Amino acid sequence: MANMPILCPRCRRLIGSNETVCSWCGASRANPLWKTIAWIRGSLGDDWVVQFIIIVNIVFYIFSLILTEHHSLNFNAFSFLSPGQSSLFLLGATGTIPINEYGRFWSLLSANYLHGGLLHIVFNLIALHRMAPLVSQEYGSSRMFIIYTFGGIGGFMLSYLAGIPLTIGASAAICALLGSLLYYGKNRGGTHGSIVFREVGGWVFSLFVFGLIVPGINNWGHGGGVISGLLLGMLLGYNEKKPETTFHHILAIVCGLATIGCLVWAGVFRLSQ
Repeated sequence: MANMPILCPRCRRLIGSNETVCSWCGASRANPLWKTIAWIRGSLGDDWVVQFIIIVNIVFYIFSLILTEHHSLNFNAFSFLSPGQSSLFLLGATGTIPINEYGRFWSLLSANYLHGGLLHIVFNLIALHRMAPLVSQEYGSSRMFIIYTFGGIGGFMLSYLAGIPLTIGASAAICALLGSLLYYGKNRGGTHGSIVFREVGGWVFSLFVFGLIVPGINNWGHGGGVISGLLLGMLLGYNEKKPETTFHHILAIVCGLATIGCLVWAGVFRLSQ
């Protein structure tokens, strides 16, 4: 029986099963990193980065509830199972208060993994579960995570500059994913690109309308996320024009380590109070 082609775990393109070096990105199958990435992908599936983001969001939501002395257990959809504001602040909520008064600039990253209630996290994780795989498909998992990380920071930075005192949530980072898809659709063009641009544009429009109708929505963070995603999509490029490189993988790892470092620091700091 003829050998079946396999996917390169770095660039996700088909190569011959007997090739020792990927003909697309040059990754060597003898490299331990190849085997490690292949094992991780085989264990967790192609969307393992998305799963990682979702798991971290859920863990810190539960953690924020555990650290809250008085939970909101009423049946108001917007406040059901809401963590206390003091716990969210100590775990890494961002805004003018944490940054200006306490110098917590790292909260621009940690705030992307905190949520204010059950409905808040459920909506965001549903959107993330839908958006992130689409971005991974067009940009690759490493670039998707870079966009998510820096896009969330960019969204909250604009929110901070606009004077928002305290804010949390993954929506700024999710909006960055939307922004990167907007860039992809517009830049690629053609039938597929036009479809992506129109569909994602409709989501962005609906999001901002929702933000104008529902009180408490951080539209500055959403807008900053979309703008950041557009810029990051342009700077990083997408698969059809440029495959992911070693630099992208290293930068994604740095983003992951920075995220874990910020959240662990915030958690240890909160437990020491």
